[in-house]
Amino acid sequence: MNGEVQRLIELARSLAPEQRQTLLEFAEFLAARRGKVAVAEPVAEPQHEPRPDNETVVRAIQRLTRTYPMLDRRKLLVETSRCVESHVMQGRAAAAVIEELEVVFARHYDTMRERAKD
Repeated sequence: MNGEVQRLIELARSLAPEQRQTLLEFAEFLAARRGKVAVAEPVAEPQHEPRPDNETVVRAIQRLTRTYPMLDRRKLLVETSRCVESHVMQGRAAAAVIEELEVVFARHYDTMRERAKD
């Protein structure tokens, strides 16, 4: 570790907790401004809606998209397409497909939250 980093650590340790927080925020600001570090935003909580009776697969995807607006739809495309295909082309029951879609969306959300922690 070079001398500057060591000195910064020593200074940070000597500060009160709220001052350390301010130092951290300032360092993140400087790093983000230079494009070196992406400052992680907290992941928003899903806005769950009740599942209506007799919901169609397409309506379920629309509901889940509203529930999880923070997810990148492109990353969900392959899995949601497979679910829709199994319903339309193979005759899989809508209720079973919707349950699978709910699991897919929740899993992607959980993955996003875990990555945000790192």
